[in-house]
Amino acid sequence: MIKVQTEDFDIGALYQQIIASENNPLGYGAVITFVGKVRDFNQEQTVSALSLEHYPGMTEKVLNEISQQAMQRWPIAQPIIIHRVGDLQPGDQIVYIGVASAHRKAAFEACEFLIDYLKTKAPFWKKEKADDGYHWVDARESDQEAASKWATND
Repeated sequence: MIKVQTEDFDIGALYQQIIASENNPLGYGAVITFVGKVRDFNQEQTVSALSLEHYPGMTEKVLNEISQQAMQRWPIAQPIIIHRVGDLQPGDQIVYIGVASAHRKAAFEACEFLIDYLKTKAPFWKKEKADDGYHWVDARESDQEAASKWATND
């Protein structure tokens, strides 16, 4: 399941979804979830608000492609990816990734791959409100470096 939405999400309900037998017919023994939250700082500045925009239709397509890549690389069930857009405050939940697999290593790796690729390949744009006004957030070199470890030569 992939959703881009303005409303908050319920971590417990999403966990129940990923372990439900109809979504997890093999009864995988490892479930990894990741929740990203809006920080109240960035690059040594206080952040009081965050606005996220995306390219509707294209964003979901890219997230689906990333999900399919993860399922080809690791023996995992269909991942759940939820990403919020719109105006958010520090502490708000922004992204959820849920992965189930037979073993923890595959689940951890797939989850890390999904967030690394989401941050570098999905068309989201962030604008932060800091003490000196609003600023668009540039892509981070550290995010690109994290994603590059998953690159294959095929």
